[in-house]
Amino acid sequence: MNDKNRDLMIRGLTALVFVPTVLLGLFWNTYSFIILFLIVLVACSKEYYDLIFHNDYDSHFFRRNYGIFLSCFMYFAIALNKMFPDFVTFKIVDLPFAMLPLAFMAFIYELFKGSAHPFRNIALVISGIIYIGVPMILLQFLAFDGTNDYFNTKIIIGLIVMNWLNDSGAYMVGSRIGKTPLFPRISPKKTWEGTLGGVFFCLVTGYLFSIYYPILSTFDWMALGIITAIFGTLGDLVESMLKRSVNKKDSGNLLPGHGGMLDRFDAFIFLLPFAAAYVYFAK
Repeated sequence: MNDKNRDLMIRGLTALVFVPTVLLGLFWNTYSFIILFLIVLVACSKEYYDLIFHNDYDSHFFRRNYGIFLSCFMYFAIALNKMFPDFVTFKIVDLPFAMLPLAFMAFIYELFKGSAHPFRNIALVISGIIYIGVPMILLQFLAFDGTNDYFNTKIIIGLIVMNWLNDSGAYMVGSRIGKTPLFPRISPKKTWEGTLGGVFFCLVTGYLFSIYYPILSTFDWMALGIITAIFGTLGDLVESMLKRSVNKKDSGNLLPGHGGMLDRFDAFIFLLPFAAAYVYFAK
């Protein structure tokens, strides 16, 4: 077996485990959903901080892990509030008053640490929370109805499927008829033709979801398809920009043949703020 066939087999076996695991986490129950995306949050955050801190575990141990802790703190606070509203009675607007003192600990740490670039380090820690932590929190607002906290993952399932098909459609169309580079400075292989193919796949998928999951109108589902195609593609380019800036091919090696967890969820994470904002204002 040559190297190309071996790589294809490894990618296929990884996908055979990865895809059912994600779908099981989405469909099983509330707890599996929370655990699934907690794992995604931690894994993606770890890979992000490893990239921007150049795998310097000793010098940046506190910074990297404190960023992950803050994201997880917010994630669990929202999860508990949504899952057990009768027992966890704090309001979502109370969260900033709990978070800000914790976030300001990063300034205090740098004050006593005496590093050469304290504010750069603070900015890097916070950037991981904004880039990965906040979108993962927004997932819960999409999964729980805002009026009665009814758990429903149909919108998230739709976004994930459209994101997968956007990637697949862009590859299928781009590899066959793609000629015009989309963003050669960051990703030489992406083309405008492939990108438009991804948009088409997302629109068709959005229409089909409007038939089988009519919790949103046809217009709203197709609007989410366009959002997925545009901002999912931009999210992929942003992560490529990140990896190029630190001379890395993959964000990690957690998923054999596919790279790291951030490599698989980069587009999905990036599109979430835009999709969540659309759903919020559309309602």
